[in-house]
Amino acid sequence: MTIAKLSLTLCCLLALTAGCSSSTEAPPKAKQSEEQAIADESTDSAETSETEEAEAAPSDQPFVLGNAIVDFDPPTLEELDESADWQDNPVLDSEAQLRKELAEEEPPEVSVEEALKLKNGPPGNNKKILTALGVLADADGKNVDYDQDFVRHVTGDLKTTNPVMVSSVTDFEFSDLSGLGFLSFDRHFNYFAPQNSVVSWQTSKDGLTDKMVIRDDLTWSDGKPVTAHDIEFSYRLIMTDHDDLVIPAVRQGTDQLKLVKAYDDHTIVYFHKTALATNKPNMIFPILPKHIYEKTLPEDPSMKRSKRHRELEDHPVVNGGYTLSKRVRNQEFVVKRRESYYMHNGKQVRKKPYFKSVRVKVIEDANTALLALKKGDIEEMLLRPEQWESQTGDAAFYKHNTKVTAIEWTNFFFQYNVESRYFADKKVRWAMTYAVDYEELLKTICRDLYQQSQGTYHPESWMFPENAPKIVQQDLDKAEDLLDEAGWDDSDGDGIRDKMIDGKLVPFEFALMTYTSETGIQAATLMKECLDQIGIIAHVKSTEFTVMQQKNLDHEFDMTMGGWGTSTDPDSNENIFATGQNRNYGQYSNEEVDRLFKEGRKELDKEKRAAIYAKIHQILWDDQPYTWLFYRPAFYAFNKKLRGYHFSPRGPYNYSPGVSSIYVPAERP
Repeated sequence: MTIAKLSLTLCCLLALTAGCSSSTEAPPKAKQSEEQAIADESTDSAETSETEEAEAAPSDQPFVLGNAIVDFDPPTLEELDESADWQDNPVLDSEAQLRKELAEEEPPEVSVEEALKLKNGPPGNNKKILTALGVLADADGKNVDYDQDFVRHVTGDLKTTNPVMVSSVTDFEFSDLSGLGFLSFDRHFNYFAPQNSVVSWQTSKDGLTDKMVIRDDLTWSDGKPVTAHDIEFSYRLIMTDHDDLVIPAVRQGTDQLKLVKAYDDHTIVYFHKTALATNKPNMIFPILPKHIYEKTLPEDPSMKRSKRHRELEDHPVVNGGYTLSKRVRNQEFVVKRRESYYMHNGKQVRKKPYFKSVRVKVIEDANTALLALKKGDIEEMLLRPEQWESQTGDAAFYKHNTKVTAIEWTNFFFQYNVESRYFADKKVRWAMTYAVDYEELLKTICRDLYQQSQGTYHPESWMFPENAPKIVQQDLDKAEDLLDEAGWDDSDGDGIRDKMIDGKLVPFEFALMTYTSETGIQAATLMKECLDQIGIIAHVKSTEFTVMQQKNLDHEFDMTMGGWGTSTDPDSNENIFATGQNRNYGQYSNEEVDRLFKEGRKELDKEKRAAIYAKIHQILWDDQPYTWLFYRPAFYAFNKKLRGYHFSPRGPYNYSPGVSSIYVPAERP
């Protein structure tokens, strides 16, 4: 498995997870899935007609591949080799690296058989279960049952199979299963090139150039070889400006490259504009087959409208371990193991993916998903707090499953469209933040399992500020004072605040858009009730995920609920908060924040970088483009047949792109 650009999106994009609930809700699952949260992507069948988005008329603009690339005449490879003073970088087996790390940790306290009998809850049991069942497969794979299928759970539908167009957690799930990576990282975000795709990786002494030699036994699912020319072509596609081409997430970072050039079928060179701390993640972007898209793009730059592109959406040509075998919209997609990924000319050249197929089921309702888990119809899911506490301790749950919890840098919030007439004023946004009943949110809805948020970066991250913002408590008097100062008062005595805008009296009445899980609805409803007390009317609008996602991209909202997971580097937050960036849904803009993001990627000293991002954290907190609500750890249930799961701040699936260590043993209790 691989992740294309997920490492560059603070979120692995999370696009809206159900993080908590006091009764019956559907938490998301993500991996990540930035960020994202790996956010809850619920689907409402009543709104499916909205997902049939009306396409605008095609633009008459000519298609010019790579027209956003600044002119640059690259040296010859011979000239490069003479002048670069190449420094070798690690090329590693991802799972072997994880195995080495685990060998240095304390061995499991209990056997697998004992761990399978334990219930999670009593002190120490979580660690015992996680370490015992996290045991990796044998290096030679002889103890793996390769005939097994794996049934996973998501709460929102797959919107696209095109890795360049991804923007949701489920999109990234598919890209992860079907894609190939040329740069990877471990649980601690240390980068290396994976042996399954790369022969060598070198960086010039001045840090301005990276050279990779990729393997000659890589193929697309249509049988054509994967070459360095595919990488160059994909870079040029991502760096193409065209009215019809919308690339939501993967251009960030890629645009910091001066050029990506294929010198032959296997040698690819990345030229950086300058030596940045983010040069490594900037080299990660998804790859499309040149031999197909160089023919289809001139006809349809949107990659959506033409018959051929619609065919590719349903029958994508991929280069990873799995290929799409079935897709039923709003229900599931299924990928099957691709023999030509790990076999080449009759020989096994890569590790065989552990599962014959992976079925990813869309179940929006958390109660329905939990019933499916207990029946064995799905084999993993992210649990809501009350599910963790009171619905997964019975024999029906433990018959097929166990559960574990671990750290995850996932953050949930209310987001404001600062171009909205309601939320342009920082005082109003702060009034909203003071209006929230955090005690009810955290202790009742979230069962006291989540930590109240203190801003965009997680308290355990290296960039979190030393003098962190203070936790906000509900203060309705303060909220009302701020609204008065901003000019929102009840001038006509009808109980609703109003303000004269452009000569018209406007009541403070708006829609609060949220995802269709119970957690999202509960949190939004709580906010509505809080605002009722200070003369503001919020209409809670639960919205099918793909519709909500598009409305976010189009800035068609006043206030929305969402969540982000973490990337490998804090610079990826630029895509969310810098002026004019694709996932800056709320249109927030601050020149100092923009400047600091540029400064942060140029600074190579980690402590100095941390100070820069801490400043960004503080400025964002002061401006309140979001009302930050809570950080959500990982609470997962896994079928007892599964082994080898491990967690990082990105969740159980995102610690090491390029490999999945989860498997089913050939012999098991």
